[in-house]
Amino acid sequence: MGLSTRRIPLYERLARRYALAIEAGALRAGDRLPSIRALRAQDGVSTATVIQALARLESLGLVEARPRLGTFVRPHRALPAPQPTRPEQGACAVTHSALIARVLTVIGDERLVPLGISSPSPSLLPAEQLARAASAVFRGTAGAALRYEPAAGCPQLRRTVARRALTWGFAARPEEVIITAGASEAIHLALSAVARPGDAVAIESPAHYTTFQALEALDLKAIEVPCRPDTGLDLDALGRILRRRRVAAVLAVPSYSNPLGSCMPESAKRRLVAMLAERGVPLVEDDVYGDVGFARRPPAAKAFDRQGEVLLCGSFSKTVAPGWRVGYVLAGRYHEDVLLRKFALNVTTSSGPQRAIARFLDSGAYDRHLRRLRTALSESATRMRHAVARSFPVGTRVSKPTGGYGLWVELPKSVDALALYSAAVEEGVSLVPGHLFGLRDAFRNFVRLSYGHRWSDELQVAVQKIGRIACRMAQADADTPPTATGGTGR
Repeated sequence: MGLSTRRIPLYERLARRYALAIEAGALRAGDRLPSIRALRAQDGVSTATVIQALARLESLGLVEARPRLGTFVRPHRALPAPQPTRPEQGACAVTHSALIARVLTVIGDERLVPLGISSPSPSLLPAEQLARAASAVFRGTAGAALRYEPAAGCPQLRRTVARRALTWGFAARPEEVIITAGASEAIHLALSAVARPGDAVAIESPAHYTTFQALEALDLKAIEVPCRPDTGLDLDALGRILRRRRVAAVLAVPSYSNPLGSCMPESAKRRLVAMLAERGVPLVEDDVYGDVGFARRPPAAKAFDRQGEVLLCGSFSKTVAPGWRVGYVLAGRYHEDVLLRKFALNVTTSSGPQRAIARFLDSGAYDRHLRRLRTALSESATRMRHAVARSFPVGTRVSKPTGGYGLWVELPKSVDALALYSAAVEEGVSLVPGHLFGLRDAFRNFVRLSYGHRWSDELQVAVQKIGRIACRMAQADADTPPTATGGTGR
């Protein structure tokens, strides 16, 4: 999916330029586009190219041709954001693993259009540069990439991560960094260091399904904290929870949470760290999406940690190489405990990928890659939001993320996300049903759609397919005759 600029046809480049202008608001509903003659002269292209570009914009639903008048920007529905969540109170055991495994096995099928995978498309990754880095590593000194690394990880990569921490808002020493097999292992190790079986952990609502996997594996209970789709954790609600009962830890994604895409303001992160430090409650900070903000890299919550109570977990899976599974944890005062658990679990992380990523980061190419990646994700997110607005049933709400990889879509109550997921798979499209992101069946009419690929006709058609299925489900419920008691049939 995602062709390089050199291979994009002229008409598609012209269409993309006008599509971006429409979606950014530079061209608004009712505005007239330049005539075919004006576009031909303005861009130095043929009449056929202009006609193809206008046809492309029309197929996307962005413009409409009016006989003898010209081509005009179509009005589009501006969908509201989902409502702030209101999860049930109290600790709850987690039993999600079977459902998560069943859904993830299907959405990983390469024959499906990948709207379910929350990671970057291979076309957005620096494959050639990574290949050169890996080749240099394996040609290096006497098979060093084939040997065990120290339990804490490759010294070069630990230094590199410590330098990157400066861009996250704080200074760190290489000795504070532990390299892990992805962020999932980092979170698992961090939770096991700060909580014991049976303890309760406060989490976001909705929360990413890997949160539930970690809690279930460690026999921990979950207390869901309300969240806003723009600013994340409701700190007042969290404060009430902390006053009422013992919480072993808080696990949160302050920067670009998954699935909401929310980013806590800097002041809220500061307040979160302070209120937890006051009570001696550790924060396990999942910062895996911190580097994929559309505009800039926000400070991590750990930037405000003065007592070593924040365990920052991250990885290069969402930015560089998902399959290499290289992550890290800066565990503060829990460093030794986490390191002992890492050693007991799998001794160390694979040497070759660690060294190759360190070499790539040290080359200076990472920041250039991030700029390109952020631009592509921002464009794809905008295009997907507009596609949802044009295709999904009345009553739909959708998040407006400023980073990360997913849209959180609230559908009419009558649309069951698991049924929608199954029907979409039959149509060759993957998505993730909301059931995986909450407890007590709280998000049964929600789905997450991922925009980790460059926008394309294939993605456009896939979103339209999901929208058609959702519209049929919503209409079928509306057509259901009332029962004798005045309710709907069950």
